[in-house]
Amino acid sequence: KRLRRSAHARKETEFLRLKRTRLGLEDFESLKVIGRGAFGEVRLVQKKDTGHVYAMKILRKADMLEKEQVGHIRAERDILVEADSLWVVKMFYSFQDKLNLYLIMEFLPGGDMMTLLMKKDTLTEEETQFYAAETVLAIDSIHQLGFIHRDIKPDNLLLDSKGHVKLSDFGLCTGLKKAHRTEFYRNLNHSLPSDFTFQNMNSKRKAETWKRNRRQLPLVSRTELWAPIFLLGFLMCVLGTPDYIAPEVFMQTGYNKLCDWWSLGVIMYEMLIGYPPFCSETPQETYKKVMNWKETLTFPPEVPISEKAKDLILRERPAAISIEIKSIDDTSNFDEFPESDILKPTVATSNHPDTDYKNKDWVFVNYTYKRFEGLTARGAIPSYMKAAK
Repeated sequence: KRLRRSAHARKETEFLRLKRTRLGLEDFESLKVIGRGAFGEVRLVQKKDTGHVYAMKILRKADMLEKEQVGHIRAERDILVEADSLWVVKMFYSFQDKLNLYLIMEFLPGGDMMTLLMKKDTLTEEETQFYAAETVLAIDSIHQLGFIHRDIKPDNLLLDSKGHVKLSDFGLCTGLKKAHRTEFYRNLNHSLPSDFTFQNMNSKRKAETWKRNRRQLPLVSRTELWAPIFLLGFLMCVLGTPDYIAPEVFMQTGYNKLCDWWSLGVIMYEMLIGYPPFCSETPQETYKKVMNWKETLTFPPEVPISEKAKDLILRERPAAISIEIKSIDDTSNFDEFPESDILKPTVATSNHPDTDYKNKDWVFVNYTYKRFEGLTARGAIPSYMKAAK
């Protein structure tokens, strides 16, 4: 017991000493540039005193200020501090100098899922199940912390030395910071995409075109926080990569953790088919396809996949126990209760005057709410939308 206490005391002393030590660029030896983009680059570095190897993400302060990315890079730093999970890339240090911001993270030599997909073309259903299951655990670990990632894509699924998934790039996460407002998405024309060359390609040519275009994007620029595009006459900033973004994120009318699960479904489709379901020659066409996904989502017949795989992607897997419903107002699955007078208007009495409630009614301000689907739908409201197979 005395030896354990002594060892713990030495570790605590060393930790406090390291916390007081000011880290700088001079403490690391640069080995190789492994990524470069508009805001900076990623380098493989080695810490001089320990010999440990890390990935150093370098971001230029001037670009962060000019492109209004301060909130995003701060969000990324905060979540890397908060997260302590086997499924999330680990950050060891962060520091800055007059010109740059530095994030020192664990080096994952397996590359990313996008590189793996480019090498393999497609994955088997068994391989897809494995990577999808690990991605589910990674996404859930972020959700458990109260964050929404909003930019789940193959580029952000890194692989460690044993081939296991770790989630990275949290610049678009929401939770600690207020989400960036982009209300101009709401007024976009949601018309169906017009005919163009990419639509007429077979699945093999689509996959080849997709991979060729993706190879032209360097590592960091593929994961930039915001990518400007022209769409329907407007210059706007699109969150992340449009192929993997849920419609509600584009609309900016309110979204939740489900947008990350949408992205996982898109990735699973790409693993099995060879390209994302809404990929197009331009971001504009991709956006239109995503917004009209019920009409544009199809499974190419020349690429055979099982019905179970389709059901999982579309979230149409049958329940373990089927429920028999006879009509939209069928209550046979509920207990019987006698009628009560709760809906009858109350009459003020001397013991309970009407003013008692009016004086306290302010606590229920803003309780009223109207969901869009409830106001516009006729008949039974579906529990979820179904995609055309």
